[in-house]
Amino acid sequence: MTIGVGGKSREEALASLSNRMAGAVPIGREEYEARIARAQALMRDQGIAAIYINAGANLAYFTGTKWKASERMVGAILPASGALEYIAPAFEVGTLNDFMVVKGTINAWHEHESPYQLFLDALARMGVRPNGQTPRIGICESAAFFIFDGIRQLAAGYEFVNASAVTAPCRMRKSRNEIALMQRAHDITLEVHRAAASMLHAGITTTEVEEFIQLAHRRSGASGSYFCIVLFGAATQFPHGVKDPQVLKDGDMVLIDTGCLVHGYMSDITRTYVFGTPTERQRSVWNSEKAAQAAAFAKAQLGVPCKDVDAEARRSLAADGFSANYDLPGLPHRTGHGIGLDIHEWPYLVGSDTTPLDVGMCFSNEPMICVPGEFGIRHEDHFYMTEDGPRWFTQPAHSIDDPFGLAVAK
Repeated sequence: MTIGVGGKSREEALASLSNRMAGAVPIGREEYEARIARAQALMRDQGIAAIYINAGANLAYFTGTKWKASERMVGAILPASGALEYIAPAFEVGTLNDFMVVKGTINAWHEHESPYQLFLDALARMGVRPNGQTPRIGICESAAFFIFDGIRQLAAGYEFVNASAVTAPCRMRKSRNEIALMQRAHDITLEVHRAAASMLHAGITTTEVEEFIQLAHRRSGASGSYFCIVLFGAATQFPHGVKDPQVLKDGDMVLIDTGCLVHGYMSDITRTYVFGTPTERQRSVWNSEKAAQAAAFAKAQLGVPCKDVDAEARRSLAADGFSANYDLPGLPHRTGHGIGLDIHEWPYLVGSDTTPLDVGMCFSNEPMICVPGEFGIRHEDHFYMTEDGPRWFTQPAHSIDDPFGLAVAK
């Protein structure tokens, strides 16, 4: 029997967890203001007169204002020089003021009025207007098309560009504070993984395990699972799961992919192991996956293009007889993604991304092996780049017989 998989009741597994949020410090106003200054410097370098920052992760990153995007235009207007301002429905002004960390004037619109015209009027008041020149305005890459289209139809004499030229360079390099919050989130989720593995038993459903993981994250101090994928048996061959729940039986491969938030920052860990005694086939593929993950990590050195990390994982897989491309059996997707306030963000460990690895960048490392008709294995841990190279947030799975290294720890 796989060490650490099964043997405990649901209650015993939950009792093994405790609140781990003590000392986790949210990002402070001083850091938000530094982010704004960095964005404005990039804007001046690129000749961008102002950017619109939409509700969601970008608004939270630059202002600390947590607001979900909806059918109403809510966001911030950041000029290349000068104070940031907000735009929001008039009936939301009180609530928006309450959520603000970085304060700013709110440009308010009533329900029958055009927020797009108000946006252009605010730009003009800030001195950003066509006047013998064509101001370049960055539109948040996450803004819905209706926002861009509404602005574009009213704007004459402006050039619109993707604001990711400003937002991405800022967000992809994490500060020490950000990394500390992500470390805490990953620490919590790894403990939840251990607890979930310990309470598995024949006959349990994937739905029951998902419910347990939700409770386990809460017991550990998070608000619950940000997401959760639980797969048994043949369903593990599908990276993001299948429609129907499964029931666990002896010999099944188990794949659990889950994460939580700590003050807005993500964790995202996948563990794959066998319920029962692994077969030689399961062992061989499991070890190939571990080798590919290790190869990607070793390649991830400062200055190396992201695409080379993906290529190195594929070389490792090819050496073990799997496809070097996207064909199956093999790795059907990229090796990894950036992570931070969004679970998937820049840059990406994929063949088309030439971004050089730099200090502060954070990535998943998950060169999954999918074997049609049999099973899939994904080892997913995250690392961040330091001045000395890559460093794991969580150590990779130890072995197929002892995935959590419990026997080693004794």
